[in-house]
This record gives sequence, structure tokens and C-alpha cells, in this order.
Amino acid sequence: MKKQQHTKGYVYILKSIPNSGYYIGSTIDIQKRFSEHNDGYVKSTRNLRPLELKYFKMYDDIKTARQIEYRLKRLKSRCIIERIIAEREIKLAI
Repeated sequence: MKKQQHTKGYVYILKSIPNSGYYIGSTIDIQKRFSEHNDGYVKSTRNLRPLELKYFKMYDDIKTARQIEYRLKRLKSRCIIERIIAEREIKLAI
């Protein structure tokens, strides 16, 4: 039987300094992933650099973080993203 690993997961919100657009993502290593975005290794944010890390939240596992990321991306609402940043809380249940 394969041992299941429980790796903490993070949902994060980046803001593009040049165009003020937002990007939502998830990862198991927030510092490494933020560096990858700003260093141009992520195709979807390469042309948005430089980026600011505006918000992140840790979850018990990466699966949960990815589910929250997916739901936030489906909302496609700048208002909701800005409310999360201002209130420092994601108010979504999985």
C-alpha cells in the first residue's frame, strides 16, 4: 500500500504592477513559485511582470488549495479578488 503524503498547499493572488491585473494560483512552495513568476518561467504571467504577492492562504493539503483556486478562477470577478485582498480572507467552502 502506498503511503499518502499530506503536503500543505497555498492559494495565492499576484498583481501585475504594469497593468494592475490579477493572477490566482496554487502551489506547495509559495516562495519558489513567486520567484518563478517574477523570473519569467511561468508562461501565463511572463508578460505581466513585475508582480506583487498580494495575498496567500495555507490549506491542509494541495488538493484543497487547487479546488479553491479553481473556484476563484471560475468566478472571474475583480471585485471578489479585491475583497479577498482587503479582508485577508477567502470565504469559499469546498
